[in-house]
Amino acid sequence: MAEVEKTRYSDEDLAEFKAIILDKLAKAKADYDLLRSTITHTADNDTEDTSPTFKVLEEGAATLSKEESGRLAQRQLKFIQHLEAALVRIENKTYGICRETGKLIPKERLKIVPHATLCIEVKEHERR
Repeated sequence: MAEVEKTRYSDEDLAEFKAIILDKLAKAKADYDLLRSTITHTADNDTEDTSPTFKVLEEGAATLSKEESGRLAQRQLKFIQHLEAALVRIENKTYGICRETGKLIPKERLKIVPHATLCIEVKEHERR
């Protein structure tokens, strides 16, 4: 008798993936909060008492740092949204199914990229 191809992950598998995602989500949110505090934080060590030239250089560096932190925070927020969407797919029992082929994404890939919605074959084809 031919082996029937699985069309979704078992509830046990989904619970395992959920634990992985919740762990990554907690870390991602902590990183996001840290980045946001970096952006909104006003420096305790002000440059009011130093030379005007140094103050301009200091402000320029602070602006660049805030811009970079802003980009990182935006990227982190997107990652958080992808992880939260993966949790919804787990609840709907559609997690781990390639949105292009309808086949199961291998567990190894999902453990590394738990928010993946495409199998490796489709992802590689997209890059070309």
